[in-house]
Amino acid sequence: MSSGSPILRRRFLAGGAALAAVVALSACGAKTDAAGSSSDKAAKIDVSGDTVKVGLLNSLSGTMAISEVTVRNSLLLAIDEINASGGVLGKKIKPISEDGASDWPTFAEKATKLIKEDEVAATFGCWTSASRKAVKPVFEKNKSLLFYPVQYEGLEESPYIFYTGATTNQQIIPALDYLKSQGKKKLYLVGSDYVFPRTANKEIKAYAKANGMTILGEDYAPLGSTEFSTIANKVKASKADAVFNTLNGDSNVAFFKEYKSAGLTAKSMPVVSVSIAEEEVKSIGSQYLAGQLTAWNYYQTTPGAANTKFVKAYKAKYGADKPTSDPMEAAYTSVYLWKAMVEKAKSFDPEKVKAASDGITFDAPEGKVTVDGASQHIYKTARIGKIGSDGLINEVWNSGKPVKPDPFLKGYSWASGLS
Repeated sequence: MSSGSPILRRRFLAGGAALAAVVALSACGAKTDAAGSSSDKAAKIDVSGDTVKVGLLNSLSGTMAISEVTVRNSLLLAIDEINASGGVLGKKIKPISEDGASDWPTFAEKATKLIKEDEVAATFGCWTSASRKAVKPVFEKNKSLLFYPVQYEGLEESPYIFYTGATTNQQIIPALDYLKSQGKKKLYLVGSDYVFPRTANKEIKAYAKANGMTILGEDYAPLGSTEFSTIANKVKASKADAVFNTLNGDSNVAFFKEYKSAGLTAKSMPVVSVSIAEEEVKSIGSQYLAGQLTAWNYYQTTPGAANTKFVKAYKAKYGADKPTSDPMEAAYTSVYLWKAMVEKAKSFDPEKVKAASDGITFDAPEGKVTVDGASQHIYKTARIGKIGSDGLINEVWNSGKPVKPDPFLKGYSWASGLS
């Protein structure tokens, strides 16, 4: 069954309806305190034995599996390493893996199972913002921790989520700044039809208005869609300077094949993508992507001893031909950050772990990262990369130092009305 099948489209629509219901219930159902967390009793954590359980919640099937399987693999690598060095507070970590199946109600269902039945100390996972927003009220209601490893659109904080991927000012804005520095003033926006691309494009349009840039078109395709001939032709006809791509999952495969078929190239009309990393490059094919741009905080080619060790360990465990990527690295890093928080707190209790989080640092493969306890986001270095014919991404620009997270874009006057 292709990812663009009627069955998947029905599941996507059903998922959107269920997500709306979940968000509505979280807004007007359970009582919440001033921080937005539920007044319900905190979920129990099983620390009775010599192990402590954590949840891994990723799409192992469906349209998002192209991206999320490797994230789960990197979580398992971090857990193996930590267990080999003695575990956390004298306990070995026992991972409980669940498949979100690229379906947002399933993510919420599996999150509830991990918290209520498995009694995990924390959960690591989700990719799309739709999946994160589906589980957000579950973690808040049960006062349980989620570590979310993927770049996202910002404009969100939760007392029970740690965001270890980039927020807007650490990825999208640096990408726009880079395009502007290269003289790219006329943009076309292409994205998947759900929360992240629509919110990101709202931010991009506000940036463009304030920075003398023009948005020539804006098109969305259902998540999992494989039909892009019409969009590719519209992009070509626009004569844009560049395309900003917020497509997710295996839709990117079809989009870039149609892009090439339409006669468009990285030289004639470059595309900057914020959800294509090394794993997706391998799946799409470097012959369709060579020369195109990406915006992330980590590449397999990022220099440093910590990354050399990470890449070597990942390939030893999963295969010499398996690349590493930004979301994989952010997931790997998130387990180590949780470990450091737990050890500082001397407890697995989520409230004590949160209280201990501010200022926690880790020499990650991407470079030194620091937890901002106030927002529960991470200081991260912004990087722009160019995809090579070998499938690897080489950095062409970086921010020089870790960027303080600003999820609500409070430091940008043009963004005052977005949140």
